[in-house]
Amino acid sequence: MKFGDSSGARVRLDLAYDGTDFHGWAKQPGLRTVQGELESALATLFSRHLPAPTLVVAGRTDVGVHATGQVAHLDLTPPQLARLRIARRGVRSTDDPAVAIGSLTRRLNGIAGAAGDLYVSQARPADPGFDARFSASWRRYEYRIADAVAVKDPRLRRSTVWAPEALDVDRMNEAANVLLGLHDFASFCKPRAGATTIRTLQHFAWRRDEVGVVVAEVRADAFCHSMVRALVGAAVAAGTRKLESHEVAELRDAATRTSAFKVLPAHGLTLVEVGYPGTEELAARAEQTRARRALEE
Repeated sequence: MKFGDSSGARVRLDLAYDGTDFHGWAKQPGLRTVQGELESALATLFSRHLPAPTLVVAGRTDVGVHATGQVAHLDLTPPQLARLRIARRGVRSTDDPAVAIGSLTRRLNGIAGAAGDLYVSQARPADPGFDARFSASWRRYEYRIADAVAVKDPRLRRSTVWAPEALDVDRMNEAANVLLGLHDFASFCKPRAGATTIRTLQHFAWRRDEVGVVVAEVRADAFCHSMVRALVGAAVAAGTRKLESHEVAELRDAATRTSAFKVLPAHGLTLVEVGYPGTEELAARAEQTRARRALEE
């Protein structure tokens, strides 16, 4: 959908949320989800006289997973765009579609963000060819663990896992290194019928922050279900001397679900950034990704 043409406008949303009280991103009947809250807010904004837009997201986070850099898009029809231009009490109406779309930031936060655990940082016209899911080049996550030698801050308990043992970060980085590259990550994914587990792990590294919390940065072109938490679990097993790095490589190559390590809890995981190519490459990237997913799945 091209911005401002007769078919309406595509809108990019940048948002953050504390995943603790959400049942993940995807809308589910009777459960509070991020998508559900946002689409309910959109339905309120456009009222029952207009169908509410639906959201397409860059990464469907699981139950309890947080985000500081999530990206989604929605498509507005001409009547929906016209409704956004209508003046609210004390606010002038506007003929500028970009200004009208920008008002979604305030309006969505006033409804969906009322509980304080969901925040839309920006709503703006999407670049030509943009698709929040298929145009993405990579997704970057962080995982936080306060181990036996780290400062445990109760204020961060919702986004940091507390571990009783001391972790050997060097060993964890050795294990992380053997997982880099293009592989079948079936050993680290919950199986889904017909879905591929082949991914390119672009970056996986561990460090201690200023108070000793062990932080993983994990980046890939895409992730399959529970993959990041499983990768983290394998590295933690290496960091507590339960696995050697060569054993992690063997588990990788086996490409079958394993109980050799624990999948770590969801609340330590945060989606921090989604990467996109330049504007001129967005449409081509989306077309390429769609074609590959269709072939793989």
